[in-house]
Amino acid sequence: MKYCLYLFFSLASISQLSAQNYSIKGKVIQAGTEITIPNATILIQNLPDSVQVEGMISDLDGEFEIQNIKSGEYLLMIQYLGYQNFYKNIHITQDLDLGVVGIKEQATDLDEVTISAARAQGEQKGDTTLYNADAFQTMRDASAQTLIQKLPGVISQDGTLQAQGEAITQILVDGKPFFGGDINTALQNLPAEVIQGIEIFDQKSDKAILSGFDDGVRMKTINIITKPNRRKGQFGKTTAGYGTDDHYLAGASINSFNEDQRITFTGLSNNINVLDYSSDPNAQSNNRPQNGLITTNILGVNYSDNWGEKVKISGSYLYNNRKNTSQSSLIREYVTGSSSDQFYTEESRETRTSQDHRFDMRLEYNIDKNNRILYRPRFSASRENENSGFFGQSVNDIGPLNQTENIRTSNNKDFDMFHRLFYSHKFGKEGRSLTLRANTGLHGDNDAAFRSATNIYYQPDERRELINQEITRDRSGTDWETGISYTEPLGKNGQMELEYQIGNRINDSDQLTFNILNDELTNPDLALDTALSNSFESKYLRQELELGYQYTLEKLKFQAEVQYQDAKLRNEQFFPATESLERTFKSFLPTVRFDYTISENTNFELDYDTDVDAPSVGQLQNAIDNSNPLQLRTGNPNLDQSYSNRMRLRFRSNNPENDRSWFVFAQYNLVNNAVSNSTFTAEEATEIPGGIILEKGSQLFKPVNLDGSKDFRSWVSYGIPLKFIKSNFNLNGGFSSTKRPGQVNNQLSFNNSSRISTGISLSSNISDQIDFNISTRFSYNDVENTLNSNLNNQYYNQRSRLNLSWIIWEGFIYRLDVNHQLNSGLSAGYDANVVLMNMSIGKKIFSNQRGEVSLNVYDLLGQNRSVYRNVTDAYIEDGQNNVMQRYFMLSFSYNIRHFNKGTDMEDYNEIYN
Repeated sequence: MKYCLYLFFSLASISQLSAQNYSIKGKVIQAGTEITIPNATILIQNLPDSVQVEGMISDLDGEFEIQNIKSGEYLLMIQYLGYQNFYKNIHITQDLDLGVVGIKEQATDLDEVTISAARAQGEQKGDTTLYNADAFQTMRDASAQTLIQKLPGVISQDGTLQAQGEAITQILVDGKPFFGGDINTALQNLPAEVIQGIEIFDQKSDKAILSGFDDGVRMKTINIITKPNRRKGQFGKTTAGYGTDDHYLAGASINSFNEDQRITFTGLSNNINVLDYSSDPNAQSNNRPQNGLITTNILGVNYSDNWGEKVKISGSYLYNNRKNTSQSSLIREYVTGSSSDQFYTEESRETRTSQDHRFDMRLEYNIDKNNRILYRPRFSASRENENSGFFGQSVNDIGPLNQTENIRTSNNKDFDMFHRLFYSHKFGKEGRSLTLRANTGLHGDNDAAFRSATNIYYQPDERRELINQEITRDRSGTDWETGISYTEPLGKNGQMELEYQIGNRINDSDQLTFNILNDELTNPDLALDTALSNSFESKYLRQELELGYQYTLEKLKFQAEVQYQDAKLRNEQFFPATESLERTFKSFLPTVRFDYTISENTNFELDYDTDVDAPSVGQLQNAIDNSNPLQLRTGNPNLDQSYSNRMRLRFRSNNPENDRSWFVFAQYNLVNNAVSNSTFTAEEATEIPGGIILEKGSQLFKPVNLDGSKDFRSWVSYGIPLKFIKSNFNLNGGFSSTKRPGQVNNQLSFNNSSRISTGISLSSNISDQIDFNISTRFSYNDVENTLNSNLNNQYYNQRSRLNLSWIIWEGFIYRLDVNHQLNSGLSAGYDANVVLMNMSIGKKIFSNQRGEVSLNVYDLLGQNRSVYRNVTDAYIEDGQNNVMQRYFMLSFSYNIRHFNKGTDMEDYNEIYN
């Protein structure tokens, strides 16, 4: 440790001898307004040879500061998509503050009939892909999600919106969080017509942004930039509809923007499986087949504002009341260590009623230019009532092994509370900073359940067992972490970071199972079942010391870090027997990152990261869970933390001259000591710890540490405009491979699976009178098990979709949404060839065409079905669930549009006509 500190301060002293350089700073705004321009490109070029010296992108407040500029004559150039380039000659002899720099929007001559060049769709600026919303045509009442799904490299897969091969985890509007991490709610509450630009980038962590030193944490983020003339006014949509079989929907989304102050209200009530209110009429992407029959009531609000010049605040609250009535069936083929196969089938039904509250906030206080405080609290609470039952049966080559008929009622309560506090101080010397942070968490989980089961065991002799139990589980947890990091510049292009952090995680878990001895409902006789009861506590204390160095040039950034972690995991069991186990883990965690800007619009990143992951209290607690008496589960207090190695590659290229784009993503993970499943299948009646008898064919699942868990995933996308049909064409494909270790009756096995997928999409870019999106995606899967070749299998699936909106004549609008699902190679009865067709015909009403009356039909062909396959280290599972069936609905919707006037005639006509 002392040698690291000696080296650190020695290098810091040497850096003081570096030559004196100067800085240039300023703030970019839209000329004639106070609207800031984030992510504008700032370039410094030598005079007279125009060789680029330095460059950067303005931050979310439009501010920029370029360091290490030698004295001399330079040309300052500012570029931003949709605005005129700004040029200014500057003479550097000292630090230069340009103050506010105004740039003008590109003018459009409305009298010209011939347009010589179309506006570019997008461009690449470092790791940020910037798209011009006006270059993608949508219907005038389309949502932000409809617009974003037209962008190159953006797809929706298995209900998750992905960009450039990674799931989108955050939506910002003009740089501020919008409805936390709820992607669907955020995108459905903004109409496409208010959007000027869309940025897709990997946002760094709060700590990295404050300190200026990258810690490798990334969030795939979309930042929606609103049009300047849409930042003051009220806009949104309301919808109400009633249909056959008493189906109904009522919802509204209302935005009130006043420059920086922005308030959004959203509400929804329906029983047609719609989970988020959509600003798109007849939006079927939002009520795609959801498992079960769902009634949803939602109320949400989002708020953001600047309180003076120093305080920025944003926050959201969302309340959700939901009832889901579902029925499902499944078949599992288990990995076995013998030549005899074992299958499990299950038919289940359940009704769940839940209430959820979620609140998050971000408060940023800029004390002065060198001191900054950031506070981020988050709270969530839920309550759920469950009424469920299932019938399950296990069979082997001889015949039935066992079966269970199970009924359960429960009341579950959960809450989580987090607080994150950051303080950052920048010293007078550029690159020298101090960052302090503190995180705290409080968690609770209280479950109370009643369960009755009738179990029959067939082999070797038939035996019947009746279970009538009351189960309570109380879990509570606290965690805290605090850290300090110091950065110091080393020479002109280098920077060093020294960081220390310490944290603790404490979890208590009590599970009590009582056998009910009589049939009294109000005052039953209870007897504690000690074999199924357990009281447990886990503490995980860790300390980390990290030393890092980054080197930055105009086109290249290199960073290397090494972290030493000392962690202590202490497990204590208080009941039914007193046991204690403490272990210490010492780990070195290296990290390397390499970023290279190949050209102005092409970027390449390569990362190598290591990490450790401690087991959860649920994995550690040695308590038998007999929710399914045929498949018992328990924890393992002897688990170690896992150690993962991850390598990740990103390539982005976006040519604004021909609008062709390339995106490549690849990731490889290798995990040692991965927490996997150990499956014990009783070949005869066997007593397990606690005196529990595991009958023949019954199973016990237990987490264990195993080496050799691997997965590889890659994705590539190519986009090109097809001008002859005014549409955009996208081609994507990928390859993934996983290797999952498991243990079956003490024999090591690996489930190896690989997947090849490819897809194409064609989206219109014609006019606001017609909009379509055609896509298809095909995947081929190969599964191989090293212990049981009977599980080897090949299957494929294809998903295709056609979405069409067309204003036919005089305000009459036709909408069609067709989803086709094809599966082959699944278990008998689970292969599916399903066409889900949704359709509507509507009429725009009122003089401003803001209202619409429409007749909608869901699942016109009556084929809706939900089928899936799940591959684990213990089994292969095929299943299906009940889904919403055909209904008709008559609905009315109204678009709210009220913006401040005074921009220009084109904007006025767009808003009011």
